Amino acid sequence: MALKIDNRLASRQLVPDIEKLFELSAQKILSLEATWAPERGTPVFTVKGRYTTRGWTEWTQGFQYGSALLQFDAMGDDRFLEIGRRGTFERMAPHLSHIGVHDHGFNNISTYGQLLRLMHEGKIPADANERAFYELALKVSGAIQASRWTRLADGTGFIHSFNGPHSLFVDTIRSLRVLGVAHALGHVLMGEQDRRISLMERLVHHAWNTLRYNLYYGEGRDAYDIPGRVAHEAVFNTASGVFRCPNSQQGFSPFTTWTRGLAWALLGCAEQLEFFHAGVRAPDEDFAAVGGRGAFVEKLLRGATVTADFYLAHCCADGVPMWDTGAPHLHRLPADYLDRPSDPFNPWEPVDSSAAAIAAQGLLRLGNYLMAHNQVARGRKYRQAALTIARTLFREPYLSTDPRHQGLILHSVYHRPNGWDHVPRGQKVPNGESSMWGDYHARELALLILREARGEVYPTFFSGVLPS
Repeated sequence: MALKIDNRLASRQLVPDIEKLFELSAQKILSLEATWAPERGTPVFTVKGRYTTRGWTEWTQGFQYGSALLQFDAMGDDRFLEIGRRGTFERMAPHLSHIGVHDHGFNNISTYGQLLRLMHEGKIPADANERAFYELALKVSGAIQASRWTRLADGTGFIHSFNGPHSLFVDTIRSLRVLGVAHALGHVLMGEQDRRISLMERLVHHAWNTLRYNLYYGEGRDAYDIPGRVAHEAVFNTASGVFRCPNSQQGFSPFTTWTRGLAWALLGCAEQLEFFHAGVRAPDEDFAAVGGRGAFVEKLLRGATVTADFYLAHCCADGVPMWDTGAPHLHRLPADYLDRPSDPFNPWEPVDSSAAAIAAQGLLRLGNYLMAHNQVARGRKYRQAALTIARTLFREPYLSTDPRHQGLILHSVYHRPNGWDHVPRGQKVPNGESSMWGDYHARELALLILREARGEVYPTFFSGVLPS
């Protein structure tokens, strides 16, 4: 195992680091709010410490306003509630009806979903009309996301990525949250001739196909079938509905693992396990094509644990991974680089701190799930791994302490193959920059640990619609 897990670390020991993180976070949110012109689009990542945009999709706007809501939740400062609520009301409506993306769960759970959760928990005043507004938004978002559907030869299907109907992205397993929330609120997708299409069935089918085609289990699917390996994209023949090959957009190759995609799979599986453990109701027919509810949950658990184990074996000793496990210049690093703390300033390949932030939350949620299901030793291993990674991220050189830098967590990578990430003068690879998703997920991880340390309510994406 590459990660050197601190088995004595407790969540309460991280509280001083988390309080410092949120102190810095407040400055950075206010800086972005003061300088960002909405007509520029959505902030995506930093260049020389200032947030910039990148016209691909507007998938990070929910993280912008969701970060303010997380800040309010953690520290109770009403200024950030106002930023998050106003931004949601004024800027997020187009994301509810966007038919061209697979990102609804990122944008809309982070905003409308957060506000619904905060109201349910009593952190903001109860208002029946406002609650109905949030619920309606999430119902619409879930149905619109579910309508972006590719049907496969076996009668199941998947939500296709913005690349087109042939493309299943591993990222989308976390976007499924919005289908789950909409279903729990009693909503369905209406089709031709008033056909009622179950959002739960589409969630189940999409997750099942992600687990079948984007994740690997050492079963000989190809020459590189290593348990826990993840392909960013699965490609299908849309005429026949048959799987054709793995692919990668943001990773190095279809046969290596882009570590942020790995992290999305881990967290997405862990959250769905929590969702089904909470007792969401759904008829048996929603699970019929995958062998029943029990078989589906078992597949989710296998996906979560196999990706967790792969992550722990392929990150550096402090829990931060390289951007891709097969990046072309890794052989130039010291042979034992995985047994050392990560080096974001190495001259050969970048690390990706955003992958670590996402994976750490997945490990924490998975660990808690397993401990609740009498798998204490395994669950504790994942929990301690999560806390160990969090400690790394919440301190320098990953925590951004420079007040002039608008990012919170440094050394995040967006799209290495496209060359979009800033390379500082005199260096060979990207480092020193932040991303909106990396900052958001670090805040989300910090809030989860802080609430645990305080003995407060455990936050989930379905808080407000199901018991946690």
